[in-house]
Amino acid sequence: MECFSLPSTTLYDSFQHSQCLPQIYVIVEYCVGKAIEVIGTSRMVSAMPIPQHQVQEIDMAIPFLLVVLKLLMILVFSGWVSLWLLKPTEVWTQKWKGAEEGATTTVFGYNGLDFAVYSFPLIALAIIGFIYLELKQKEPRSRQLRSPRKALSNPLVVNSYVGILSAVEVLAVSLFVLFLAWTFYTRISNDYRKMMPVKNMKLNMWQLKSFRAAVRFGLLAEACLALLLLPILRGLAIFRILGIQFEASVKYHVWLGTAMILFATLHGAGTFFIWGVKNHIQDEMWRWQKTGRIYLAGEITLVTGLVIWITSLPQIRRRQFEIFYYTHHLYIVFLVFYLFHGGDRHFYMVFPGIFLFALDKLLRIIQSRPETCILSARVFPCKAIELVLPKDPRLKYTPTSVIYMKIPSISKLQWHSFSVSSSSSVDDNTMSVIVKCEGGWTSSLYNMVHTELGSEADRMKCIPVAVEGPYGPTSLDFLRYDSLLLVAGGIGITPFLSILQEVEFVQSSGKKRIPSQIQLIYVVKKSQDICLLESVLPSLLNQKSEQFHLKLKVFVTQEQSGATIRELVNEFSRVETVNFDIQCSKYATFGLERPLWMAAIIGLSSIVFLIVLCCFNDAFFHPVSKPKYPSSVIDLLLICSFSIAIMCGTFVAIVLRWRKLQKGLPISSQKSVKEIKPSLLESSHALEEHEIHFGGRPKLQDVFSQFPNETGGSDVGVFVCGPEGMKESVASLCQMKSQGIRMGAQSKKPYFSFHSLNFTL
Repeated sequence: MECFSLPSTTLYDSFQHSQCLPQIYVIVEYCVGKAIEVIGTSRMVSAMPIPQHQVQEIDMAIPFLLVVLKLLMILVFSGWVSLWLLKPTEVWTQKWKGAEEGATTTVFGYNGLDFAVYSFPLIALAIIGFIYLELKQKEPRSRQLRSPRKALSNPLVVNSYVGILSAVEVLAVSLFVLFLAWTFYTRISNDYRKMMPVKNMKLNMWQLKSFRAAVRFGLLAEACLALLLLPILRGLAIFRILGIQFEASVKYHVWLGTAMILFATLHGAGTFFIWGVKNHIQDEMWRWQKTGRIYLAGEITLVTGLVIWITSLPQIRRRQFEIFYYTHHLYIVFLVFYLFHGGDRHFYMVFPGIFLFALDKLLRIIQSRPETCILSARVFPCKAIELVLPKDPRLKYTPTSVIYMKIPSISKLQWHSFSVSSSSSVDDNTMSVIVKCEGGWTSSLYNMVHTELGSEADRMKCIPVAVEGPYGPTSLDFLRYDSLLLVAGGIGITPFLSILQEVEFVQSSGKKRIPSQIQLIYVVKKSQDICLLESVLPSLLNQKSEQFHLKLKVFVTQEQSGATIRELVNEFSRVETVNFDIQCSKYATFGLERPLWMAAIIGLSSIVFLIVLCCFNDAFFHPVSKPKYPSSVIDLLLICSFSIAIMCGTFVAIVLRWRKLQKGLPISSQKSVKEIKPSLLESSHALEEHEIHFGGRPKLQDVFSQFPNETGGSDVGVFVCGPEGMKESVASLCQMKSQGIRMGAQSKKPYFSFHSLNFTL
């Protein structure tokens, strides 16, 4: 069964940072790595400390600045949405034509005006958003009370076809559908009021109406394309402002991509139908016009999009992932020919997503260079391994974060996503991931590590590894609940290991309030899978604290009877460790740049784009005496401006990476592991509180009914990471148990807040 192979299993990354062809990717990655390593290795002088009174003044100003930035983001986003709503109207069309004509005589030209009005608002939203995230990290954290926002984020629709949808998601989808309907209706109404026959095609009225409807379907595809790439951003993910991570937002990308292909197909099929009725297919389909819509480019765009969409279907993606992966890189062909087909004016509407996506791609390549190495590996009896990687002590990440990893000795192109099972609060020098070895790539890794177990050398050969991330939530929301209910299936336990380690650290430090009761429901196939809990064994043994109590309930589905919890815990001694040589790399994992630097890179790149665009406009189009160039030449100049701007942002990112390498400390040779003495295992009575059940899955209805009585918590955070069926069952119970909005202490009835942890595609 593959139902328990979740976040850390053999899951390739469909949106990894390779370029259009694998060969190009290798060249780009190699050049970036060399550019970083060649710059130098001298150390930087540390910054002067800030006086204490200034620090206090800054801390007092942060809440006010956050409110200002939030209002500014709402204002910018509302303005950008208003542009899309006004664009189909006749009033906007007339006013905009006059504005473009007036801008043509300026140094900016109509290109600069289109960029500033249509493209820059969303880019500005990303810039402001990263400044907001930078300040948010410095804001004092406090527990939040129940609010309508929590109720809106709980499951509203639970269905095996559409998945789990919250009220906010249903509202957003509904508004987007209404927007598409409004756009189509307004365009068609305007077209039908001023219907004029097409002389060169001699269309009658119904044919002309069908032709105009087909054209307007293309505008709906354009609206979907404008948002298509935003959900799959990682480092530059503006969804992080809303607390939505890349792994959860991939479904939005799938929905938008499907809608875009549907509208594009209707657009192309309708156009071909009218051409066929008048026997003009041969005349029209091969045309590459000097001005206006380039039909051949549109056909290439549609065919490319259909190939990408078809190979993305679950039937192909799950069985032939590499076909899905490589054909997805045809997005470059798709976007270039879309530009030639739609023209630069339409391209500015979708430009922000493409601009941020290109920057994000290159920043990810830079982030993964130079390569680091594996410090050690711990081999579990359940054919899983824990990889210990070095990290910079200054790198802090939140629990449930995920990294993307490539091991060149196995494959130079394949990247795999893994949830981080360690806590940066507990260990400053290393981070860990647990890999369930069931697929081809992970089996090769397991064989590589397992072979070294039989060697007599103290340290085995060095294994270079490229790491991208970690990516994670911006806050520790799980600390704000009275109680936590964690439901894990198989390897889905890995994000909860980081949560439990973080909770234990916070409890020992006494700096923050933590959930008083935590219950972990762990569903596994075999009893030996319980070995994956080794890193949180101290929490299972230490139940003396009055502030924090953890209870474990294990359900073994494929065994009818077996050992007790105590006997299984004694099997932890079977875990073997392999230490690797670290001479092949002297670099640790540094992680992402600060949000403030991200904002600076986006701002600089957008300014460079506008400047270069203005220079091209002045050189080629500004003087009236200059000849009129074909529209494809204008499109090529836009591509050149885009490339120059992206390269400038890349150069800044390389310099920032170089500075990190300068200040990098020597990597630690081994992970610090808490030793659990056998005598402690024998004498501890805490294990008796935990439960193990054989031969079936948990009855979640009973768990939800008993949990409030066992904990007494009124605000319960429910986190689940497991098969889709498990998630849907938990979501349905949260939906049923938490009907309505209950504020503060108005009701003592427990409120279950649902959170799905998902690191799969």
